[in-house]
This record gives sequence, C-alpha cells and structure tokens, in this order.
Amino acid sequence: MMETGKMAKQMITFQKTLFENAFNAMSMVQDQTEKMAGDFLAQLPWVNEEGKKAISNSTEFYKKARTDFKNAVDDGFAKMEELFIQK
Repeated sequence: MMETGKMAKQMITFQKTLFENAFNAMSMVQDQTEKMAGDFLAQLPWVNEEGKKAISNSTEFYKKARTDFKNAVDDGFAKMEELFIQK
C-alpha cells in the first residue's frame, strides 16, 4: 500500500508540474500578445476610446477567466492529493 501512495504522489506531482509549466508558458504568450496589441492599437488614430475600452474589457475578462481556471485546476490537484495520498 505504501508503494501505491508513493507512486500516486509522484504521478500527481508530475502532472501538477507539467500543468504549471504549460500554464505559465501560455500566460506569457497571452501577456506578450496583449502588450503587442496594445502598442499596435495605440498607434492607430482611427481606433476611438470606445473601441479601446471594449478591447480592454475583453482583456480583463480573459485574465479573470485564466485566473479562475488556474484556481480550479489547483483545487483539483489539492483534492487529488487529499484523496490518493494517505498520510
């Protein structure tokens, strides 16, 4: 039984690390894309303040969704550890 718990802990740790690395890479790409798009939009004279505000609202929405997703996955890993790793 001890080996099973150790193996489960290793699998969960591996999956959690894999998720963290993929999530961080995705976040960096999204943040860089947001910065580039913001710089591009700032140079366009025909994009009015209303358009910029709509884009800003969209950006805030995806950032909140990204944070909510990360929190949900972290909660899932915590529950997996609680269920499968007996102390």
